[in-house]
Amino acid sequence: MLHNDKLEQWDRENFFHPSTHLAEFALGTAPHRVITSGSGCHIEDRDGNRLLDAFAGLYCVNVGYGRAGIAEAIAEQARELAYYHAYVGHGTEASITLAKMVLDRAPDHMSKVYFGLSGSDANETNIKLIWYYNNILGRPEKKKIISRWRGYHGSGLMTGSLTGLELFHKKFDLPLPHVLHTTAPDYFRRADLDQSEAQFVAQCVADLEKQIKAEGADTIAAFIGEPVLGTGGIVPPPAGYWSAIQAVLDKHDILLIADEVVTGFGRLGTMFGSDHYGMKPDLITIAKGLTSAYAPLSGSIVSDKMWRVLEQGTDENGPIGHGWTYSAHPIGAAAGIANLGLIDDLNLIRNAGTVGADLNARMRAALADHPHVGDVRGEGMICAVEFVKDKSDRVFFDAADKIGPQVAANLLEHDKIIARAMPQGDILGFAPPFCLTVEEVDQIVAATARAVKEVLG
Repeated sequence: MLHNDKLEQWDRENFFHPSTHLAEFALGTAPHRVITSGSGCHIEDRDGNRLLDAFAGLYCVNVGYGRAGIAEAIAEQARELAYYHAYVGHGTEASITLAKMVLDRAPDHMSKVYFGLSGSDANETNIKLIWYYNNILGRPEKKKIISRWRGYHGSGLMTGSLTGLELFHKKFDLPLPHVLHTTAPDYFRRADLDQSEAQFVAQCVADLEKQIKAEGADTIAAFIGEPVLGTGGIVPPPAGYWSAIQAVLDKHDILLIADEVVTGFGRLGTMFGSDHYGMKPDLITIAKGLTSAYAPLSGSIVSDKMWRVLEQGTDENGPIGHGWTYSAHPIGAAAGIANLGLIDDLNLIRNAGTVGADLNARMRAALADHPHVGDVRGEGMICAVEFVKDKSDRVFFDAADKIGPQVAANLLEHDKIIARAMPQGDILGFAPPFCLTVEEVDQIVAATARAVKEVLG
């Protein structure tokens, strides 16, 4: 479709796109697409293409596109009070109400929620609070944070350091000091193919124990992990992983941050991934599903244990020296209230669990026996297909072959379905809106099987 305007030219000349090959985009050789509308699980671009978004934006438009009730809540809040800050005890009806709604849904031992704008800034907040906490307790050396390889926790300085993916470190002088990485709980990519799942979990625990011993438990402040690895490959943990890791952390008085930016508010078919896997975090990071991305908002949910120490710190030192201008922004809070209400009213978490299980089962049935499909995995409304060159010996394709991106591009071109080629591996990811139907599952699975056959034979 031809357009009598300069929008594409302006895009390439002025817009700095994240996670984009900058030179290719500026030259016009990288993809360009302008999205104009959305409804349910579909979006439409300005060329008239209607696309089934099987990744919900970036695992975030959980309630689906075009929800008028959320749009109306945002508009009403903007008309009544577009902004006021949350410093020195100020609040708005929306921010206060949303804080209660979040805590009503969070694990019972959580106490307060601090609102930011993105998962990255929420994890920055978490690290600051942990350092403050240990300083108040008289433990100034207990500051290191253990993350996992293949984990994703943001792309700021500290959060990019916590992220265990090369792309987010390369040429950025990351990771920063205080950040360590341990074994990713990715059973498919285990080094010893003869290991059982239980043996692999034991190795993950042993690796963590070894690292803690080498560094000194008195220097380790916290462990951060996504209940299910997201950007690192959509990898549910092996059975027993989280209970075994939690035992190590408890033994060494190491705090646990559950990064639930992807899993929070229903993606696994439960309200939180912490509930799903029996985790007992000291901090929970929330963002995407909090508003279904209808407005920017994130949060750090603080446990009772930590909150008592934070209160002690302000008794001793005065007001806590942390805040963002847009913390608890009322428009974001209004979107969050409407979003969480809609999730309840439409029973979308149940749908995420049942239809998501159907998506995973059908994808396994369609592709598990393919000679170049090494693994089909998922949990709730999240699924991944990992491609290999040789299945019997688990030999991976050369990264330059870009097999995952080829399959994703084929799906988009021929079937108008958006899946995500995940970084650091030939992995095709799916994380549809929770309103996905069984008919749309059929469409996604059939199209993926066709695309895999066309690209890989």
